[in-house]
Amino acid sequence: MQKHIPNLITLLNLLSGCIAAVLAVEGRLIEAGFFVILGIFFDFFDGFAARLLKVQGELGKQLDSLADVITSGLVPGIVMFQLIKNSLGHSQNSNLMPNVLCEEGYSYLPFIGFVVTLASAYRLANFNIDTRQTSSFIGIPTPANALLILSFPLILAYSSSNIAFEIINNTWFLIGITIFGSYMMNADIPLFSLKFKDYTFKNNKIKYLFLTISVIALLFLKFVAIPLIVILYVLLSVLENKTSNNPK
Repeated sequence: MQKHIPNLITLLNLLSGCIAAVLAVEGRLIEAGFFVILGIFFDFFDGFAARLLKVQGELGKQLDSLADVITSGLVPGIVMFQLIKNSLGHSQNSNLMPNVLCEEGYSYLPFIGFVVTLASAYRLANFNIDTRQTSSFIGIPTPANALLILSFPLILAYSSSNIAFEIINNTWFLIGITIFGSYMMNADIPLFSLKFKDYTFKNNKIKYLFLTISVIALLFLKFVAIPLIVILYVLLSVLENKTSNNPK
């Protein structure tokens, strides 16, 4: 019976993603964001449960990626579609869009958001066959990219910053994030994972530093902290790579 527990947790991730997808299609991006966060919570603990119960297997590995395609791939794509679509009504740059993407009052530009979904699916498929990613990651994990995108509607809803409002409602910014995030998910850049082989500070300094700064940032900045945490994650990974490659 216990061998099915991690897979059940993975299916809860998939269920959260399905609910989030429906909410995102309906334009209820705040609720979708919270269900994606819930799904990512399950995504973290299914692997933890599998290692704890010593029931890791190929089925769980494949099921995990399939669930992530929905929660951390399809849903962020839909949300980016909705954000770009909404931005066209706010952005003064909308008149500068190529005519081929705008036809009789309808713009095809928001469909660029689904590049996120395509890049996520490719990244997850590659992850399953890449033996280098057993204890670390190559490229930004799909959940991290999903959190980055899902943080935007949450910031719009819960932050009073006019600067954040203008940036997130800028069409070109959203397209840039779509392309940048899609590239970073599949870039050949080593990044640390939050899997702990042991809990000693000596062997996990970067991880503890990252978690400490992240918690403090979330307490003070709330949802605005999420994009900053993703940037911090990349920077600390680069720092760790340089440190490990150039030991004193």
